[in-house]
Amino acid sequence: MKNQTNHNEIQNKQRMPNLDLLRCVAMMMVVVLHYLGKGNLLPDLTGRGMGAMGITAWLLESFCIVAVNVYMLISGYFLCTSSFKVSRLLQLWLQIWFYSMAFGLLGALTGALSGTAFDFHYLLTLLFPITMDHYWFLTAYVFLYLLLPFVGTAVKKMTKQQLQIAIGLLLGAFCAAKSILPVRLETDQKGYDCLWYLCVFLTAAYLRRFGVPFLEKKRRGAMLYAGGCLLIFAGTFLLREVNLRTGRMEMLLKVCLEYNHVLVFLAAVGLFAAFCRLRIQGKPAKIISGIAPYTLGVYLLHENLGLRYSWQNWLGAKTLAAGMAEGAGDLGAVCGLLLGTGLAAAAVFLCGIVTDMGRKWIFDRLHGILLKIGLYRRLTEKAKRADQMFG
Repeated sequence: MKNQTNHNEIQNKQRMPNLDLLRCVAMMMVVVLHYLGKGNLLPDLTGRGMGAMGITAWLLESFCIVAVNVYMLISGYFLCTSSFKVSRLLQLWLQIWFYSMAFGLLGALTGALSGTAFDFHYLLTLLFPITMDHYWFLTAYVFLYLLLPFVGTAVKKMTKQQLQIAIGLLLGAFCAAKSILPVRLETDQKGYDCLWYLCVFLTAAYLRRFGVPFLEKKRRGAMLYAGGCLLIFAGTFLLREVNLRTGRMEMLLKVCLEYNHVLVFLAAVGLFAAFCRLRIQGKPAKIISGIAPYTLGVYLLHENLGLRYSWQNWLGAKTLAAGMAEGAGDLGAVCGLLLGTGLAAAAVFLCGIVTDMGRKWIFDRLHGILLKIGLYRRLTEKAKRADQMFG
């Protein structure tokens, strides 16, 4: 990983097809998580009867739960050597706001909206998507990006030992403690906050600057990912068994599936390290790197409040859930679940990529038109000057 890091520092402005592919894979995993969870395809862990379809669904959940940490590792890997840019922050906010308003209103006006009331709070969430936590991941990301002038500068100047101590203390507070103690901690946000992504950001910075000898071989990263996910699955069902036998531990049944659990964290690092060693060249590399910049649009589209609880049933989740409720547990039912989930994730991914390509085309044309207006042009120039100050 470290040798590749040095090469990347020389060619900093070039895209990395291996990590672009991982970005796509991680976003597909995010869609799978939302299809299973919001499509009612994850059986209640407190229930005694669980067929093969239910077990398979939880196994899929265990292998995809690393997605958000992986996406943040990729972001941190590049952000730690980048400068804070006011223009980038504005572009990101406009992208989020566009999706929030356009598809939030579209979902409400077309009747696609479900699971959420169309009221004043809903409209506030569309108008202020960051501060109203419309997209929790991007709220955490934007707040972390606002800290980049401080954190990024510190990371570049810290020694290897300083970073090790800082990361160790943070992981101890936000990861290790909750993973070991058999209680629910009041300060534990389950990884849904900026502080956890600061931990992930620093981990990515450490991997980029110093590497980890154990992860130098691609197979070790893949083994860490696979082993971590299997342990997540095994730990979840062990806690389920304890709950079924004793009636206790119900609050901790899904603790192994939380973003800041040590198993999820290590599995994400393993998958990230495996892809860092991957080599992709030629036409496949160009195609992957052409698609990857639009992956955020996949998240912004399918997690919009106007569509968040509807698209799963459009793509067959209700049919699969009905089969699961009837106790279907043969091989055909399991294959149906896997195929249905895979096709749904692919369909959402494709729609999100195409939609964001359209959004960018609109933004580029609109930008060109607005540059003819003096006020807009002056604001753009001020943003560029601010970028240069931080650069």
